Amino acid sequence: MRPTLPVVGTAVAALVLAAAPAVAAPSTDALISEVYGGGGNSGATLTQDFVELANKGATPVALDGFSVQYISASPGASTQWGVTPLTGSIAPGKTFLVAEAKGTGGTVELPAPDATGTLAMSATGGTIALVSGTAALTCKTAADCAAEPRIKDLVGYGTAAVREGTATGALSNTTSASRATGLADTDNNSADFAAGTPSPTNSQGETPGGDPDPGPDPDPTPGDKRIHDIQGVTRISPLVGQKVTNVPGVVTGTRASGDRGFWIQDVTGQDSDPRTSEGVFVYTAGSAPTVAVGDSVLVSGTIAEYRPGGETGSNQTLTEITTPTTVTLSKGNPVPAPVVVKNVPAGYLPAPGGSIEQLPLEPAKYGLDYFESLEGTLVQVDDARVVGPSNTFGEVWVTVDPDQNRNQRGGTTYTGYDQQNSGRLKIKTAGALPSSNVGDVFTGATVGAIEYTNFGGYTLAALSLGTHASSNLQREITAQQKESELSVATYNVENLDPSDPQEKFDRLAEGVTTNLRSPDVVVLEEIQDNNGATNDGVVAADQTLQKFSDAIVAKGGPRYQWRQIDPENLKDGGEPGGNIRVGFFFNPQRVSFVDRPGGDSKTPVQVVKKNGRAALSVSPGRIDPLNDAWANSRKPLAGEFKFRGRTVFVVANHFNSKGGDEAIHGRNQPPSRSSEVQRAKQAAALKAFTEQIRAIDRGSNVVLAGDLNDYQFSPALKTLTGDGNLRALIETLPVNERYSYVFEGNSQTLDHLVMSKNITRFSYDVVHVNAEFADQASDHDPQIVRARPSTGDANVDKVVFALEDILDCLKK
Repeated sequence: MRPTLPVVGTAVAALVLAAAPAVAAPSTDALISEVYGGGGNSGATLTQDFVELANKGATPVALDGFSVQYISASPGASTQWGVTPLTGSIAPGKTFLVAEAKGTGGTVELPAPDATGTLAMSATGGTIALVSGTAALTCKTAADCAAEPRIKDLVGYGTAAVREGTATGALSNTTSASRATGLADTDNNSADFAAGTPSPTNSQGETPGGDPDPGPDPDPTPGDKRIHDIQGVTRISPLVGQKVTNVPGVVTGTRASGDRGFWIQDVTGQDSDPRTSEGVFVYTAGSAPTVAVGDSVLVSGTIAEYRPGGETGSNQTLTEITTPTTVTLSKGNPVPAPVVVKNVPAGYLPAPGGSIEQLPLEPAKYGLDYFESLEGTLVQVDDARVVGPSNTFGEVWVTVDPDQNRNQRGGTTYTGYDQQNSGRLKIKTAGALPSSNVGDVFTGATVGAIEYTNFGGYTLAALSLGTHASSNLQREITAQQKESELSVATYNVENLDPSDPQEKFDRLAEGVTTNLRSPDVVVLEEIQDNNGATNDGVVAADQTLQKFSDAIVAKGGPRYQWRQIDPENLKDGGEPGGNIRVGFFFNPQRVSFVDRPGGDSKTPVQVVKKNGRAALSVSPGRIDPLNDAWANSRKPLAGEFKFRGRTVFVVANHFNSKGGDEAIHGRNQPPSRSSEVQRAKQAAALKAFTEQIRAIDRGSNVVLAGDLNDYQFSPALKTLTGDGNLRALIETLPVNERYSYVFEGNSQTLDHLVMSKNITRFSYDVVHVNAEFADQASDHDPQIVRARPSTGDANVDKVVFALEDILDCLKK
């Protein structure tokens, strides 16, 4: 953190500098914007080293009496700082070029420098400082230089010992270090700078071989292509790869960080075809856009289709003008009125059995065709209701169709492969995004440009947000179980390990004790080993489970015991080194666990007959762990429990993830769901195990619980429940209430409780405490069933249940 440079004409500048503290706020005006030490070296294009300064303030900054100084990456006792004195000033928003030592190589001269020195900078590592004064610095460590009040700004590159925070990466004869995001000064060189092609610019705007601020042609006129010609009637521009000249438009928005560029829209030459967009994004790569909203411009460049996530992925593309040259004709022009997005078609996408990219758009028939027809266009969404909570990337999901599969808590429920909910739209903003939960509303108008992005597809790049109004969404608390009911819950605790903050353990524990009301059995998924993602062969998870158990006790819950089996190292998928697994918590005051030794990571549990009833050969035991269905995936864990003398078999599950599936909004329709193949095998293996139990004891109590990573209408769930012997409890809820997870604005089901049909008396609940909220302890909601296990004889059940009902009433 550095003192502020004096503004031109400020008489008290010397006094201000003299009083500056050793540590001050980051620069708000002049700073180092680029450093290059490979000039004139072998392979270099430029003949000379340089340091570029910039002024991000609103007033000129005087440089008289200041200097640029350099020291090598590893200064020794005799190493001295080199000094280049400066004179002149930096205008607001402009740069100032300091030329340094010249080599014998290279072919391109720097533009006319604003100051010249003789510093022989290293191409790969060193430190440059902008200093108030011309006396050489004496500090030689990062700490000493941080306490030097004369240093205005400093950048260490490569292996530099003197640096702010972490040094930038190593440079070369062909790369410089440039401030990467809008001249941000966070006092961390690695965060503020990025390596790239040297781009020296002097105070006149001149670049190597360029002219200063070239003005428009004597009589600039639009070329023969308009924006609708570029966009065309399909998702791929008919001009892709071609150069266009002087495409006219008015600037409707700019983006100075991330994928830098600006949007333009045709206001005079629109066509009447609803399939062709009249807006397009102009991509300026590493340079912040120099145009402003309301500028009337002519843009020349190359038409490209950018595919977020890479060309081999399934995403669609964003049509862009790249490597642009822009002529500004006039400023302050009216911006076209945004298109109000409403009445989005219920159809999602055509499904030709392959790529949709060359199909003519049908914006009146398909929701995503409608959004594509507006790509690059300024649009407005009114009173946008949140259907996917905000995240740390400045993103939130809303719906433009408030009635589409709406659930009771304000979300949009995913009810089938043909019900993709076309009204969903991601909003992304570069500014502050209020923390937003499902059901909240951005009242009034949210305005921005439509584009296609990674992780979600069609996105409103917001230029202004409506007013955030909270729906006051509350975390649910399930009903209190009866004394006669066995309660079994499932909870994916999202990569839990001892290194997680205590707050996470406490919040998960609060969820178990308060929101789930301390279930008798809790099936846990994503329990990591004792050192989490550290990949060192550790597989034990006793410390993780102990810390979680302790947190539950501290919240007033029972002292749970646990059962689990350590996996083989790196064999169960998940975060590398984490060795996630499933396991059981159980309350020994309410339920007992039948321990039968012999279960390990490779030994399969068998169903055996004991006293005429089904039993497990080992308990806990893994189901068919050597079956390739479980390759690189969690193996199900079966446990035998006793509740009021009745046997209940509980199986903890975590099926393989959807990784590798194509995006539902992607170019191939219908999308390939390749991960379903393994889950179908896993469901078949699990179903076979339950049938082994039924073959011995048709009246047995079986509960399959966990994160099955699939929907209630999926092939995997149909494999489990298709014959009617098992039921997926999620299907006992109203259709629009069947969800435990929110992904890209779709409330959907991944977690399940599946139960044998002979358990007829039960109540079931998905307890919404996480997935709909921006502040989450896990990304999954837990769920719980409170059930009366069967005795195995329907007539006996009637008597037993009647007696239990009487006892429950007496306890009230």
